[in-house]
Amino acid sequence: MNVAEIKLAVDAGKSVHWVNEGYRVHRDGLGQYLITFVRNGSTIGLTDRSGKRLNGAEADFFILEPRLDVAAEQGRVVRGATSDTRSGAGSG
Repeated sequence: MNVAEIKLAVDAGKSVHWVNEGYRVHRDGLGQYLITFVRNGSTIGLTDRSGKRLNGAEADFFILEPRLDVAAEQGRVVRGATSDTRSGAGSG
């Protein structure tokens, strides 16, 4: 991913990472794009001071997509836990 693609993905709320899931790319309250190692909070800028050169190889940045099978499984559990068995409790 290039700088523009990374920034667009972050701004769209996607889960962008560098090298592995432990390094998260995000935007802070000042509008800076940063790479943070989640376990200890160590942070560097997404780019050098010029804003053009990534602090990492383009090939090492990726978007972590939610797994569809996990989302579907969670949906089944939620539907099962919220069955409509209470609707008849007030009548009668």
